[in-house]
Amino acid sequence: MSNFNVPTREEVSENNQAIFDNLKKAVGFVPNIYAAMGHSKNALGSYLQFSGAASSLSKKEKEVVDLAVSQLNECRYCQSAHTITGKMTGFTDEQIIELRRGGASWDNKINVLAQTAVGIAANKGKVGTVALEEFYAAGYTKENVVDLVMAIGIITVTNLFHNVTDVAIDFPVAVEL
Repeated sequence: MSNFNVPTREEVSENNQAIFDNLKKAVGFVPNIYAAMGHSKNALGSYLQFSGAASSLSKKEKEVVDLAVSQLNECRYCQSAHTITGKMTGFTDEQIIELRRGGASWDNKINVLAQTAVGIAANKGKVGTVALEEFYAAGYTKENVVDLVMAIGIITVTNLFHNVTDVAIDFPVAVEL
């Protein structure tokens, strides 16, 4: 069990209190991973700005990255949270499991995206020209490569933060693979 507490609204800075209020209005609650970031008066706002930035990847494509990379990084919190948000973007339970395993047999473009995301994350960005050629052949662009690296960075920050803090998972826990 974590010794990293999840602060209440009253225990965080005034700026973070406003963020907590906005999260509660938007999501219905303040997810523990965000609340724990509230220990820093700057990190939560910076993280949310970074994670909410515009991208050439669709919400569904970003979920592909989040599911595949969270599995690679062994982050149970993000596997669980993105199982829910993955369903909200239209993936089935079976597709979510396959995405967590780094592929998508039902759609070549999504399959290439998942494989490329895992390759980049697992190999510290050293995926080689063949992987990038396959990425481009699937219909992606150089802009998508930039935004893919950004998406991997965002989810990796969250994965690492949870793996360090082990705050309680406040979503239905995803099945183990």
